[in-house]
Amino acid sequence: MGFDIVRDLPPALHDRAAAWTFIREFAGSWGLPLAVEDGTPEAELAEAEERLGLRLPAAVREAYALFGRRPDLHSNLDTLLSPGELAVEHGALIFREENQGAARWGVMLDDLGGDDPPVHVRADLADKYAELWEPWTDRFSAAVLEIVLAESTQGPEELCDSRDLGAGEDDELARRFALVPFPTEGGQNFYTAPGVLLSDGGGAWLSVRARDPETLARFRALLPGDWVNA
Repeated sequence: MGFDIVRDLPPALHDRAAAWTFIREFAGSWGLPLAVEDGTPEAELAEAEERLGLRLPAAVREAYALFGRRPDLHSNLDTLLSPGELAVEHGALIFREENQGAARWGVMLDDLGGDDPPVHVRADLADKYAELWEPWTDRFSAAVLEIVLAESTQGPEELCDSRDLGAGEDDELARRFALVPFPTEGGQNFYTAPGVLLSDGGGAWLSVRARDPETLARFRALLPGDWVNA
């Protein structure tokens, strides 16, 4: 039947083996197939564990082993830290940073014993006493799915573009495109149509990835506006 993002995502949100299958098929369907050499070698993961003095959860190890060396899938805008950059701060294992340092994602140290532990996010605030770890996803594998979806819309300029969303345009997206059934985080939604994947950035910023430049040009014409890369 082929890969279908709307059909295939729900089971991937609840089973990490299904999540890794989803990522492989997602990457292949967008012409970004994964290869064995795209994974982080075991030696690097073991070195990170020794340096940090902890055991990485199974889901963390499996995600890095799957595509740790593919920044085009996980770090086009925000950054998935390499094993050598993983850090323990504020009671959590930090594995991802927002591109301007505005937030960090981590797994709480108390949750490291789980195979697929929940992920929290911590905003970088002027008032450091106000910073708190807020729930993000209930599974690390689900966080990885969000990373792949979000980062894919921030890829090469010939395939990706973005612009401000005007008043009411977020409702228009919901009417015209298929909602990707990902649990909303920070108000962000994903949508899809043949040859395109969209992110509404919480109703304020529209990002799109197209299968080819021609499809991107047609999409811009369908939703005209002040596109960054046009």
